[in-house]
Amino acid sequence: MVSVKFMAVKKLEIACFTTRSAFVAAQSGADRIEFCKDYTLGGITPCFEDVKLLKEKLQIPVFVMIRPRSGNFVYSETEFEQMKNEISQFKKLNVEGFVFGILDQNNQINFEQNKELVELASPSPCTFHRAFDLCENPLETLEKVIDCGFRFVLTSGNVGKATNGISTLKQLVEKSENRISIIVGGGVRAANIELLKEETKANWFHSACITDNSENIDSKEVKIIKDLTGF
Repeated sequence: MVSVKFMAVKKLEIACFTTRSAFVAAQSGADRIEFCKDYTLGGITPCFEDVKLLKEKLQIPVFVMIRPRSGNFVYSETEFEQMKNEISQFKKLNVEGFVFGILDQNNQINFEQNKELVELASPSPCTFHRAFDLCENPLETLEKVIDCGFRFVLTSGNVGKATNGISTLKQLVEKSENRISIIVGGGVRAANIELLKEETKANWFHSACITDNSENIDSKEVKIIKDLTGF
């Protein structure tokens, strides 16, 4: 059963690629941090010491990305062992959750490997990240993600930007039936958050809130999103 703690109200998760951004996000009203490193690579596993620092200083939940490299989401046995080791190490810091996603050669959910990582991470909840959007049938894929034990799935609705995937996102939210939380992500900004909130009926929204070419979040963007939505 999914904990009410993570399901009850609409919340904003901010993707952060540096500790500085994580602190700014928390101060600006973020409800949760998805922490990784290297924005140019789309986010990979962060450094242990950086996560340790965040856990010592932040009062909001930190979900840690587990992704050994950029590129596709089909991993070798060596990479899979690395992912398991990283989860085991970060669990020692009592992080609140993990973010990962493994596909097979056909861009379908690798059920066995994902389930093994979810069980290893327990009792910390896990998010299946936007590798989800590479799978052909999102509604069928959602059931597989739920069966693996994930508590959250981050998706744009199987397109590049969430504003183009509203129809699919709405279907996913309806199909989830509170068995899993749909996190709407992919170009979520102050300019479109009200539309996405109204049309998708999702409980969670995800944004990097980066408005320039750096890895640093824009604190004003976070605050505007919070103000517009009443999260």
